[in-house]
Amino acid sequence: MPAIVHRVPWRALLRPSFARLASTPSAIKSTSLPLEIDTDPEPLPNYEYGPPISRQYLSPHGWDDMQLRRNFGDPLPEHDELLSMWGPDIPPPGVNPRRALTHFMLAAAGFTGIFFSIKWFLTPEPHFVRRTYPHEGLVTELGGLPDNKARVEEESEE
Repeated sequence: MPAIVHRVPWRALLRPSFARLASTPSAIKSTSLPLEIDTDPEPLPNYEYGPPISRQYLSPHGWDDMQLRRNFGDPLPEHDELLSMWGPDIPPPGVNPRRALTHFMLAAAGFTGIFFSIKWFLTPEPHFVRRTYPHEGLVTELGGLPDNKARVEEESEE
């Protein structure tokens, strides 16, 4: 019998009634459940964080976990996801943003140059005659718009 008595207030709280909604705020506070939520943003206040050094600067040898460059039990830095081996790459020394942009533009120009040289010089001409259409490229037959024009029939010297 006590289990049924304990279930009734829970069911009453889950089903809103007009009488309860119209009641005073003090009556609502007395029927609501006490919620004690820890709102402290620091879940582990006594945790000793590791030094904020990127793992990319450390030696690749002599670790328990060679891939992440960590030993078992080492404290993690506060922003481990940025300082781990999976974080953003650290530029090599001596490469400033202007030089990196220059390298990127040179690489993009190189790939573009290779693409267009292959397209223009190494692609053979087709072994067939492309189809042409009479009446100025069938402008009226394709809707009357000059944008819809097909290839225009070339005048032959016969």
